[in-house]
Amino acid sequence: MTTVVYFWKIPTRSIPFAFLSMALDRGRMRRIPGVTFAKMLGCGKGETFTPSDADVHRWGFLLCINESQIETFDNSAMVKRWRKHSQEEFRVLLDPISSHGFWSKNQPFLPAEMIGPTDGMVVAITRARIAWRKNVSFWKAVPAVTESLLASQGLIGAIGVGEAPVGLQGTFSLWESEESLKTFAFRSPAHKAAIQSTTRQKWFSEELFARFSVKEIRGRL
Repeated sequence: MTTVVYFWKIPTRSIPFAFLSMALDRGRMRRIPGVTFAKMLGCGKGETFTPSDADVHRWGFLLCINESQIETFDNSAMVKRWRKHSQEEFRVLLDPISSHGFWSKNQPFLPAEMIGPTDGMVVAITRARIAWRKNVSFWKAVPAVTESLLASQGLIGAIGVGEAPVGLQGTFSLWESEESLKTFAFRSPAHKAAIQSTTRQKWFSEELFARFSVKEIRGRL
């Protein structure tokens, strides 16, 4: 099972198309043969990773799909519609290295077998359902982590993603190597403090952190 992520940059005239497609394409994507998990994603600019960072000119979707069906999906009517309305397309094919936690009560990214250290680029995907009473304390911690992330050596690009503007938050980040990702995740003081606060303050009612090796990349994040 391969994880495929698309991001689209669209002109202002296509914003109504994007909002409508977010509602309609969710069901369409899940009915495509070979798809076992699918999410439509709003995106952020990758500047503050807060709700004010929302970018109505960038949208995406993520799916887990049988490898034999990838090209069929890439040439589907749904993808062609997005391509027609977009100025830029980014697509990445991913193999899971490790995954902890749940997304909508699912564990879609569990690797099929134990995978050792990987060479080349890696992707990290996080997703969390923020407990409503914890929103204020959570958002107070975000600026320090964001500053550390954007200054991290080996970071190629990162954006916020989410199924809703508030409450369902995630990140997608692309790294030069697994080591550079681990350095940020486990050695950054701001990120380590946030991890400790997550446990102590119970910020999330559901959370997921997954790492992937990059099989193929098309376009620029």
